[in-house]
Formats: sequence, C-alpha cells, structure tokens
Amino acid sequence: MSRSRPAARWLPPATAPEGVVATLAAGLQPDGSRAGQSPLPTAICELLAARGIHSLDSAKRFLRPGLEQIEAPDAIADLARAADRLAEAVRAGEMILVHGDYDVDGICSTTLMTRALRALGARVTPFIPDRLKDGYDLSAAGVAAAERSGARVVLTCDCGTTAVEPARALRAAGIDLIISDHHLPGHALPEAFALVNPRRVDCPSIDKDLAAVGVAYKLALAVTARLQGEARVVHDMLDLVALATIADVAPLRGENRILVRHGLKRLNETTNLGLKSLIRAARLDGKPLTAGRVGFTLAPRLNALGRLRQAIRGVELLLAESESTANAIARECEELNETRQGMDRRILEEALGRIDAMDLDATYGIVLDSTEWHAGVIGIVASRVVERTGRPAMMIAVQDGVGKGSGRSISAFDLHEALQACTDLLVKHGGHRAAAGLTIEPSRIGAFAERFNAVARARLKPEDLVPELRTDLELPLDAADESLERALRHLEPFGVGNPGPVFVARGVRIVGAPRKVGADGLKMQLGTARGAMDGVGCGLAARAGEIKSGDVVDIAYKLDVNEYQGARTLQAVLQDFRRSAP
Repeated sequence: MSRSRPAARWLPPATAPEGVVATLAAGLQPDGSRAGQSPLPTAICELLAARGIHSLDSAKRFLRPGLEQIEAPDAIADLARAADRLAEAVRAGEMILVHGDYDVDGICSTTLMTRALRALGARVTPFIPDRLKDGYDLSAAGVAAAERSGARVVLTCDCGTTAVEPARALRAAGIDLIISDHHLPGHALPEAFALVNPRRVDCPSIDKDLAAVGVAYKLALAVTARLQGEARVVHDMLDLVALATIADVAPLRGENRILVRHGLKRLNETTNLGLKSLIRAARLDGKPLTAGRVGFTLAPRLNALGRLRQAIRGVELLLAESESTANAIARECEELNETRQGMDRRILEEALGRIDAMDLDATYGIVLDSTEWHAGVIGIVASRVVERTGRPAMMIAVQDGVGKGSGRSISAFDLHEALQACTDLLVKHGGHRAAAGLTIEPSRIGAFAERFNAVARARLKPEDLVPELRTDLELPLDAADESLERALRHLEPFGVGNPGPVFVARGVRIVGAPRKVGADGLKMQLGTARGAMDGVGCGLAARAGEIKSGDVVDIAYKLDVNEYQGARTLQAVLQDFRRSAP
C-alpha cells in the first residue's frame, strides 16, 4: 500500500439557481451607513451560493451570526426540568456532583457547569473518571464518587445517555441523575430525573449538532435565569464553548457556528488564567486564535491530560485562580502532548506496516489491535489510518485483559450503526456516525474484525472508498489575491460543516522544482501574473516524483497567508493536483 494519501475524486460545487449570485452581490454591498467598508468580492457571493445560501436574509444571518439567533434553552427536551431541579438544589444547599467525560468537550463542559453553579452559590464537586481504570461514560466509579461526596444530584456532562445500569444504581441510592449529553442514544434510555440531549428522538430542538458544551451552556443559562443570576457569567465562558466545540469536531454550522464565532472573540481576549497559560505554553500568545489553531494546536494539549493522565487536571487548570497553579498544569499539558505525539508516530508506523500486508480489495473495514498500544492515543491514529486508506478503521488497545477501542469513519459509513450490528460481540460501545469507542473482550476481537468488515462490505461500494474532495469555485491563481484572502474571513470559522473554501485553478505552470518539506509535506513554486506563489501540501510528499518544474497542472487549493519572521506571504495550500488535460 502506498503511504501517500489516496488520489481523490474532485466533486464540483452545486449549481445555484440563476440570478442568486447577482442578488447576493447587490444586497450585500456596503451602503451609505457603512462608509469606508470595502465591497464584498463577487467570489464570496459565489461561495455562499455554492453552499446553499441563496436568500439575502440567510446570507446576512450567516455573515453576521448573533447570539440572539440561538434557540431558547427550554426548547431542548427535559432542559426545563433539569434547570428546575438544579435551582432547587442550589437553594437547598444540596451537594451537586458534576460528572464529565475525559476529552476537551467533557473537561470544558464540566468546568462551565461547575463555575456557573458556584457563581449562583451552589455546593459543587467536579469529577471525571480515570480513562484507563474506570473506562468511558458514567460508570460504577461515578456512582461511588457521588456517594463519597454526599451528592443529592449528579449532573453528567458529555456522557450518560447509554449508562443504564449506573442510572439505576444512583436511583437506588436516592440520588437524582440529570444527564446533559450529545451522544447518540442506544436502544434503551437510562432512568434519569432528566435527560437533556438534543439527539433524543423525541427532542423538539431544531439544532441536533450541538457539542456537549453547547448543551451545558444552554443549561447554565436556564439555571442562572431561574435564580436571577447574571447571564454575563455564562456568556463570559463562551471561550470554553468555542474551544470544546472545535475540539469535538462538531459541525460549524447553525448554532455551533454562532457560538464558536463569538467564543473565538472571547478566547482571543480571555481572562481565564488556565486558558491564558495554555495559550502561552502552546506559543500562541499574540497570534490570532482561529478555529484551525485551536483545533490543531491548543486543543490537543488539553486533550493530552485525559489521554495520558488525569482529565480532572484539565478542570483544575480551567478553574485555576492563581497563575502559578495554571502555569504548572499548562507545562504538564505541554510535556504530555509531546509524549503523545511520539506515541502517535510509533503506533501509526506499526499500523501502516500491518495494513501493507492486507488485501485492501477485500478489506473495507479495518480493525487492528495490540497489547503495546496506549488506549489514550489510538483515536488520533485511527483518524490517520482513515486518511491513508479511505476506509473506516477501529484501533483496539488491549491492557489488563480488556480491549478498549476507538474508531473513525468515512462520510459514506455510519460507524455508530456498524457497531450496533456488532453489539453481541461487544461489552459496550457509544459515539457518533464519524467517531465511536468500544470495550471488548480480547477473545472476541477476531470475530469482531470479521463482522465489522462484513458490515462495511455490505454497506459500502468500491467508489465509496475513493476519497471525495469537494470544490467550491473555479478561481485562477491570478485572481487569488490578498483582498480575497481578507474577505474569506467573513465566512469563518472553518471546520466540519463549514470547511475552508477549496478553489480549482487550471493550467498552472510549476516554476520551481517540487521538494519535500517536513515529515510528509510537498512544496513547489506556481506561476502567476504577479510572480511565483508558494504551493504547499501536507501528506503529498510521496507524490513528488509525479511532477517537475515546467509541468502544467490543475490544482485544488485553499488560500492562506504564511507568517514568518514578521513577513506575510500569500500561499496556495494544495489539497490535490493532477496533470492538466492536453
């Protein structure tokens, strides 16, 4: 198997109805009340139209997303009941255990609810289980923690929707369970005082894509309103909402887009001592915090705590009230992230070596396991395996006689449904369409691998295994200038559900010899009317031999600015390339 990314199938943008671009272009230009503003490039209107934004009103809402567009919190099923019970607990001085998950979404959700409830005078104990010892989700460890703390209410954040037995145990102990979550429900719902999850089948809420932190944000607003607290306290934590929503790869459309847009503004000016220390440790201080920088640089450092040590340290970081405490934990995050990166490289190399020996024509769903892998990092490696093979992948770390698995998928394959078809072979599982986790007895891994592949072969066609590259607009490199790059920021934040625009330029001449840069990157010089422009592509190094200086190619690219030693240079970030048709 080639170690390079599989060649992609370029998908053209959707065709907008006639007249839409002209209508948007006319209606979105500055009027007299916005003197000094530059006209919006027509390319921006073409991008909006290609993404299905056809009316002037929807375009204005997209370009200027406001918190007033957020649906009322009580629209989520059971949220009003949950808020009433939490308000009652605060008034009565009852202990509340806030139980989170061990990833960034769980850490930030736990922090947000702990801080919001304490601001209202509540007695709160935050708790996050040990990933390796206690496993995923609300479990016996959470029940024990609630009993030790004397809690009368347990509030979960980013977990609990499938915790049927622990819910029964809490009920038997006389403890009210409030679940706030966003994971897909299983066949049976737990018996809880309230189950606040927009993915419930009976939930009337319009937006089903909220990360757990978005659910927590709405719940905190509702409790604060009931106790006549200051909503500002909750809004001030939109920096946590943005961080967790991006880290959890939630679709950046609808309410998530609004929350992240406003949250990134707060994150760039955060007063949270823990976040400030984390930003400094990641060497991002003074740099604009975009969704990309948050997702690829900041979030992995916080995630490293839950992957390799104790996620509760992340809550302690974000609740820190002294710089010395915050700095110490931020340094811990930095060290753990470096360790995690080394593990990633070693496990990926081993996984790709084993995949080289597979018959990928017969393998549509990949399952790999090892007693030498760390359960905390295999999810990241699974993502890399999917990128390299174009197939759904499940990585399983076997430790102390238990297999802990983490999987990632391709757009055409529902991973959660696939695991449902393997339920009889699993101890438990949970997750989403694109990402999921499981627990399995080691003796059943072989049978699971066969079943998983059989399910994949039944549900996927060969063409589904070819990666798709969705393009947004044909744009010659001569038209890709600094003014357009600045205008593209109106469309941010970019991520899943709102990806950065991919342009296509045809007949581009390579004027500088392609060369490998970094671990697997490719760099070349591309000819434009303004002179040579850098073209850089991650994961394309293995294809360097396909092209040479003087060749003419079609490129799929994103437009970006490279900042180095104070200089800003426009560059084409290559997504793919192929020789131009004669």
